[in-house]
Amino acid sequence: METFLEILREVLKGVLREIGAYFFRKNVLEDRKTTPRRRKQ
Repeated sequence: METFLEILREVLKGVLREIGAYFFRKNVLEDRKTTPRRRKQ
């Protein structure tokens, strides 16, 4: 039973990490893409 709980905990940790990385990528990196800087000529 304890090994099952440890496996479940590790799986949840991985899922939460992936969700966090997804939202970080979506919010931080896509915000930069929406405002491209133009060169001053």
